[in-house]
Amino acid sequence: MFKDTYISKNQEVSIGLPYDVRLFVKREDEIDSFISGNKFRKLKYNVLEAERIKAKVLITFGGAFSNHIAAVARAGQVRGFATVGIIRGEELASKIQGNPTLKYAQNCGMELEFISRENYRQKDSAAFLQELNLKYNDVYIIPEGGTNDLAVKGCEEIVTPDDRTFDVIACCVGTGGTISGIINSSKPEQLVLGFPALKGDFLKEEIRKFAQKDNWNLIADYHFGGYAKVNRELIAFLNTFKKSTGIPLDPVYTGKMAFGIINLIKNGYFKKGSRILMIHTGGLQGIAGMNKQLKKRKLPLIDT
Repeated sequence: MFKDTYISKNQEVSIGLPYDVRLFVKREDEIDSFISGNKFRKLKYNVLEAERIKAKVLITFGGAFSNHIAAVARAGQVRGFATVGIIRGEELASKIQGNPTLKYAQNCGMELEFISRENYRQKDSAAFLQELNLKYNDVYIIPEGGTNDLAVKGCEEIVTPDDRTFDVIACCVGTGGTISGIINSSKPEQLVLGFPALKGDFLKEEIRKFAQKDNWNLIADYHFGGYAKVNRELIAFLNTFKKSTGIPLDPVYTGKMAFGIINLIKNGYFKKGSRILMIHTGGLQGIAGMNKQLKKRKLPLIDT
């Protein structure tokens, strides 16, 4: 793993789309159960660099249900690194057993360090990073969400020459690394659409740091209220989509993107005859944690 080249299959979905628009899903989620989709792509060259410099410890950051935390924990287990997860929220320290993501990371051998939200906001500061380097020996630090130059390099491998027949490539957006890699690998005449999982326009500046073309746009209308926010309409869509296509989607990222793409198609956003490739970035491990929250709120559960 990581030294191999993975090419994911493109699966066409037939769900009664109008205007002769054809929609395909790139099944990046099938790379691995926990190091899947963009997490595999982002970690690939970071892990290889950590091995090159003979680092012994991978350190990274994330929240309660972070796909990135789970992926780094598993990557360390597979490649023989010790791992440390700096987790946002001191109150989570007593809730590991009830949190599927944190429990999985711990079972992979990750040391979890819980800090206050105030301290977490300092995680990118020179002083904070220096403290980590002093506390742990031979470390390799991966930023929250995994986005850096090496992550973008890995995400450039998502789109292959065979994908250049598509008119539109769509992906969900968290920190901006995945869409940047896709933009760099796309043809100038292709349109790359990003669907942010967070509110706000700040992501455009982050993407411009890494993207080498301007053939992209963000569609910010489908975040359902903000990061990790869901409602009955989204849950019903996820379950219907899985039943109709056999493809599971996560509620934080890919589910909202798919909802947005299909809504745009039905409203005539794309030209007649368009071929759209939707990147499935994985993240399915988060469904278990989300279902725990939905059960508490007495909302329908997401099919697994």
